[in-house]
Amino acid sequence: MSRTATQTAEDESTTVSEVDIEDEGKVDLSLLRELGKNGLINALNSVNGVKTLVLDPTVAGPLGLLTEVSLLKQHGVDKMFWLEAGPLTATTTNIVYLTRGKISWIKIIADQIKRHVKDGTKHLYTILLVPRTSSLVSRVLEEEGVLGEVTISAFNMQFIPLEDDLLSLEHENAFKEIWVDGDETAVFESAQALITFQKLFGLFPRIIGKGDSAGRLTGLLQRQIKELDGGSKSDKLLTRSDKIDSLIILDRRVDMITPMLTQLTYEGLVEETLGIKNSYVELPASLLTTAKPPQGTSQVDANASPSLATPSASTLQKEPKKKHQLTATNDILFRELRDLNFSGVGLRLNKTARRLEEDFKGNLKAKTVAQLRDFVGKLGGLQSQQQSLRIHIGLTEMITPSTRTEVFNKSLEIQQNLLSNYETSTQIAAIEDLIAQGASMQLVLRLLCLASIVTGGIKTKTLEPLKREILQSYGYEYLPVILALSSPPLGLLLPNPLPPSAASLASTKIPYSNLRKALRLVNEDPDDFDDPADISYVYSGYAPMSVRLVQCVAQKGAVLKVGEGGDAARKGKGVAGGKARAHPIVGWKGFEDVLESIPGETFDVAQVGPTGTEASIAQTVASSLLSSEKSSTTVVFFLGGCTYTEIAALRWVGRQNKGRRILIATTGIVSGASIMNSLAGAVSSGAASKDTTPQL
Repeated sequence: MSRTATQTAEDESTTVSEVDIEDEGKVDLSLLRELGKNGLINALNSVNGVKTLVLDPTVAGPLGLLTEVSLLKQHGVDKMFWLEAGPLTATTTNIVYLTRGKISWIKIIADQIKRHVKDGTKHLYTILLVPRTSSLVSRVLEEEGVLGEVTISAFNMQFIPLEDDLLSLEHENAFKEIWVDGDETAVFESAQALITFQKLFGLFPRIIGKGDSAGRLTGLLQRQIKELDGGSKSDKLLTRSDKIDSLIILDRRVDMITPMLTQLTYEGLVEETLGIKNSYVELPASLLTTAKPPQGTSQVDANASPSLATPSASTLQKEPKKKHQLTATNDILFRELRDLNFSGVGLRLNKTARRLEEDFKGNLKAKTVAQLRDFVGKLGGLQSQQQSLRIHIGLTEMITPSTRTEVFNKSLEIQQNLLSNYETSTQIAAIEDLIAQGASMQLVLRLLCLASIVTGGIKTKTLEPLKREILQSYGYEYLPVILALSSPPLGLLLPNPLPPSAASLASTKIPYSNLRKALRLVNEDPDDFDDPADISYVYSGYAPMSVRLVQCVAQKGAVLKVGEGGDAARKGKGVAGGKARAHPIVGWKGFEDVLESIPGETFDVAQVGPTGTEASIAQTVASSLLSSEKSSTTVVFFLGGCTYTEIAALRWVGRQNKGRRILIATTGIVSGASIMNSLAGAVSSGAASKDTTPQL
């Protein structure tokens, strides 16, 4: 039956109004990028004249997400060098060091200044500390005898938008600093970044969270807002946000199961196999070079039959590498692929290739000049999509061999069995076999930590010989890693039973078996990964506990499985379009016992109201109920880092209901491998040759 014009108009009107409602709750993250860029420009402009910029390599990556080399040159930067030990030759009077306040970096700077003084070369030195100045830095420079030669200032680099729904402080060592070194600088920096966020978008009406460090962050947030002078307090800090309904804070220590698992989404597997740093991945140069049409062929004809051929995986691995930014902003196909379970990526690439082929064949049907003109107008976009498809086919071919190895599949089997509490002793024996097969150290330790977490500890008579075998196989330089994993406050690799000397570690254990049932962490019958009905698709049957905790606040029905979530959406339950309206934020209600069983502080606080008076939880809930027809954003902040699979799962949650967007913020992107490598002190500095210009 044909639809009437009135029906069509009504549908279009509904669609437009729904889009308008969704836009109401959207937060413009470009403001944060502009804030960071302007902060950098102001810091550089504070040094008059031409200058040499010396970059701490850990700052260069995040800096490249904010600005380009051309902008730095516009503001007086003549040359750039990496900050590394040894002499520094600069032709400009001004030398600007842009660095984090790490003692080792400051001592290198002091050594270079002393070399210049000894050689009789005259320079003016400025140290721009990220993200703030530090009395410790001044003390080190004073001890080195160069404090009088240096001007110390700050570049307050805070949240950097990685995607339109993802913010990061790009603080890669936050996890180790907080839970191993006992350094809570990252907690303070997180508070500063969240206050800046509120200055732009308004006060979080409610802060809900889990974890001791998350609790300290919340206390710091509230205290810093109260300590601001009334005259300098932003209007936004006096007014609850009309776009954001709440901030959910989780510290990484609350859920250590998730990062120990192998990520199975497309973006997660790229991170596991190739590594992603500051949104960049190193790819073979041939994948990034647009294929040229055969000689003597016109551009239109050449693109009528697109060539998507890529070299073999072995050839690609041997090629020179170039950095490529993996973001949905400049790659629409990546937006479709990034959150898919890897098992469905091949099918999606195949569909895209077929669609592109049909689009290119459209020029063969063009008969008039107008039709040819229309096709040529679309050609640039089609070529861009073709190049993107080549890149992702090549990436998939590079990843696939790793996923077909015996070690990879054996480790997945061990993980799934441990998560299901199936024959734990057999899984421990299988981990020992992986050591004999030469599996990577970080994989072995991740599996052992997973076994310890889900079982409440590994039998002492089994664990001690395993530790000795690891040290003998991989080297005694990994002893500090094992000690860190076995000691408070981490306690990820524990004996069972605990010795009396380690009784304090009992508080770090989680009742995994109970949580597995209460939070539906394991899906024994995972469904179609291409059209999933639950977040468990990201680990082929395991739902990240951290995201389940977010669902306890923002999507309760999906945890309780009472008609809310993917199943409901696909069956058309709820409102038109198959999406039910998101329920108001009512805190941990209904899950108090579950939260009580997980170690760490549980909190739910209302922030200062519009008049400056304290607001109660009841008033905040009432306000949420009154505005339940409006669209809003829920901010989820991970203190200590989050994985790409958790990001994928949260995006899935955000798509299931009308009226709520999920904005993810974190101290940085982590994986089990990056956590283990940071504990081992094996974080790559990214330093290059001193005479090579850093690439932002």
